[in-house]
Amino acid sequence: MKKILWIALAIVLAPLFLAAQQWTPAEMMHFQRVGDADISPDGQRIAYTVSTARMDDKYSDFLSQVWVVSADGKSNLQFTFGDKSCTNPKFSPDGQFLSFTSARGDDGKNQLYLLRLAGGEAEQLTTAENGVRTYRWAPDSKRIAFTMTDTLPAAEAKARKQKQDWDVVDDYQKAQLFTVSLTKNDKGDYPIQRLTDADFHVMGYDWSPDSKTIVFAHQDAPWVDTWPSMDISTMPSDSGAIVPLVVNPGLDGSPRYSPDGKWIAYESANGDINWAQKLRVNIIPAAGGKPHTLASSPDERFDIIGWTPDGKSVLLDEPFHTTSQLYTLPVDGGIIQKVSTNTTGVFSSVSMNKKGDIGFVFQNSETPPDVYVASLGNMRGRKLTDIHAGYMEGKTVAKTEVISWKSKDGKYTIEGLLTYPHNYVAGRKYPMLLNVHGGPAGVYSQGFTGQGSVYPVQAYAQEGYFVLRANPRGSSGYGTEFRRANYRDWGYNDYDDLMGGVDKVIADGLVHPDSLVETGWSYGGYMTSMIITKTDRFKAVMAGAAVTNLMSFNGTADIPSFLPSYFGGEFWDDPEAYAKHSAMYHIKNAKTPTLIVHGMADDRVPIEQGYQLHRALQRLGVPTQMVAYPRQPHGFREPKFILDVAERTLGWFNHYLGKDGGRELKP
Repeated sequence: MKKILWIALAIVLAPLFLAAQQWTPAEMMHFQRVGDADISPDGQRIAYTVSTARMDDKYSDFLSQVWVVSADGKSNLQFTFGDKSCTNPKFSPDGQFLSFTSARGDDGKNQLYLLRLAGGEAEQLTTAENGVRTYRWAPDSKRIAFTMTDTLPAAEAKARKQKQDWDVVDDYQKAQLFTVSLTKNDKGDYPIQRLTDADFHVMGYDWSPDSKTIVFAHQDAPWVDTWPSMDISTMPSDSGAIVPLVVNPGLDGSPRYSPDGKWIAYESANGDINWAQKLRVNIIPAAGGKPHTLASSPDERFDIIGWTPDGKSVLLDEPFHTTSQLYTLPVDGGIIQKVSTNTTGVFSSVSMNKKGDIGFVFQNSETPPDVYVASLGNMRGRKLTDIHAGYMEGKTVAKTEVISWKSKDGKYTIEGLLTYPHNYVAGRKYPMLLNVHGGPAGVYSQGFTGQGSVYPVQAYAQEGYFVLRANPRGSSGYGTEFRRANYRDWGYNDYDDLMGGVDKVIADGLVHPDSLVETGWSYGGYMTSMIITKTDRFKAVMAGAAVTNLMSFNGTADIPSFLPSYFGGEFWDDPEAYAKHSAMYHIKNAKTPTLIVHGMADDRVPIEQGYQLHRALQRLGVPTQMVAYPRQPHGFREPKFILDVAERTLGWFNHYLGKDGGRELKP
């Protein structure tokens, strides 16, 4: 009889158990990333990549492979295999080849490979000593341009092997421009020709329609802080003199030839050197001349996809509030036109061919990313893939909605994305996680909430949390004025914007005011460190890659011009302002249990920022744990560490909210 009762009980509880296991940080690491979409010249196929986390005794990485789906969705085939990633697939303009990059060769360097679409094995095209960084096909399909970082001088390379391997700070090897021909030489090799050998670092580039000229952007060094030096030049594609085209203070980049080759469109700050960038599209005669600035876009911070086939407009991808949108910008000076039809979600990996066919990846808060096809004439995209069918089987997605509230000073309407707990019951009050994005000019948009990350939103929803991801002043997606509204004001009015969102969901009767936790990464981590000096309303926080001391950050980060741009001067000219907006100068007010997470290879926000916060909290007697992850830069790359951060943070919050039954914290 007992056996029968246990069987009956198991049958009843099985669905509940399965539901309880739907979303965990570990399960969410099975989510596959989709990207690198490229549409074929005839519009009949789209190549893309699928990346899967490998976490076993040998690996902790993401393995990417190339897939190709037909435009009718009837065929979806994996084109590359093996234990080395294959990325950045591109169709040749004549439609005969599919190229990609991979480090699958014996040298372990990222090289170019060719697949004949008629069939056959992939063939290695380059033997670039330092590996291929980026590449673009010539329109005649006879050559490919690529960039490679300069090799070390022979004497320096020898010295490094002899353990004389010191580094001169800010002395970088720069990327130069090369071409490789698809016609083999007498030795049976694909000949490589170096085009540039200059004291600059090559950035974005494009071929003229006749394949005779290359336009390229370049800056003084690969060091990110040198972006204000970015200018644009042209040169013959078979080598020759470099001709300056755009020489201007501030950013000028992403050049794109018009279909007739007479004009070049590019993004420009038009002399405005500011980290919270205000960009416009300029066009300039390809032979040189005076640039023309086109109409502004809503956010004035966009990506150029390319010229429309008729040469009358430029296609742009840009964030708009919590979505992204596609626009055509007339080159005759007319106002910008929205061509996308979505009211939710975000585009990525947008590509367009000469016919106006468009391939892209699309997702929203409750729908995972897949590959879609559309056209300029009909932007109602058609879904071609169902990549996450297995992953989504048996899962329900907690809903996410856009909420808004008025800023405390009355100047702005602030938006946020609020994800509900699974099995939400109206009238009950729940705990809530406030999550602050980085930047500060980042933005929380309507990407899929079921993807694995250091902040697995659906896992929190399953644990019974609301999750609020707010876009305070300083965020992108709301225009230049809003993006610059936090100048000389970090940690104050933006703090009020965040607290206004927390107050709203409490006032709406959704969240218990005594069950709040908070986290953020980078600038979000900065806000975390400031929050604990201003309020004790949060039961626990996690500071990820956090800026905690503006003075020492400015002296150790790889972006020393960043804070002077936001604060209007150097710290030695106005130390009071830097101190006022630094958590470390107010840290004696902190009482909140704080988990600190940092990558040991973080050049953007060096790990000493985390140590300062950790040591101060220790000395103050505030519960704190700091975890340092080897090899990790500002954004973590190894999935084992991503999972550990996710589980550790959730455990930290559950512990201090009393949701873990008193279990010990993860060591």
